[in-house]
Amino acid sequence: MTVTIYHNPRCSRSRQTLALLQERGIEPEIVLYLENPPSAAALKAIVKKLGLSSARDLMRVKEAPYTDLSLGDVTAETALIDAMA
Repeated sequence: MTVTIYHNPRCSRSRQTLALLQERGIEPEIVLYLENPPSAAALKAIVKKLGLSSARDLMRVKEAPYTDLSLGDVTAETALIDAMA
């Protein structure tokens, strides 16, 4: 089984998650998503694989880009995914 982590080295939770995987002997494929953002199709697949109800569950809703783009007002799933891509 291949494990992929969409990683931000500046994020403490992302670093903790990577460390936890490595402590358990799992060497995941690391995607630096800020440098190599996933496509809209990849994001849709991630939402589905994780069993999430919305792409919003992947978003940092308390951070400036979310509020600056008024994403809290967006209801269309495709618009949320497009904003992330």
